[in-house]
Amino acid sequence: MANDLNIRNKKAHFEYHILDTYTAGIKLLGTEIKSIRESKANINDAFCSFIDEQLYVRNMHIAEYSHGSFYNHEQKRDRILLLSKKELKKLREKGEERGYTIVPLRLFISERGFAKLEIALAQGKKSFDKRDTIKERESKIELDRVMKR
Repeated sequence: MANDLNIRNKKAHFEYHILDTYTAGIKLLGTEIKSIRESKANINDAFCSFIDEQLYVRNMHIAEYSHGSFYNHEQKRDRILLLSKKELKKLREKGEERGYTIVPLRLFISERGFAKLEIALAQGKKSFDKRDTIKERESKIELDRVMKR
């Protein structure tokens, strides 16, 4: 029952150097998973942070389910990410260091039908790094254009 759902955070690769990636489960309500399956989610402004011992994804927008009644969910509530204790410990240690952050990269539905969030331990890019990224992208486009001729 694999779904073609693949919601990406396109700004993440531009804003950050991606160091490590992890696949985390998300603790969701019934109307939230139904909205995600309809591709009504956005992770562009989302970020991850620790509250007590749990890792939460914050500011992830999941639209209200169209057929939901008064049981509908809050659109931008904090959602718990499900990772192993070993992964959580590693992320907490690295995330507390200066310059490191945890960002969501991709929201997808797994083979078993569960919503998963691919998160990354990332380091912020400086403005000159961003210019290098733009140059690489433009040179790749130019090379593809030349190769098609």
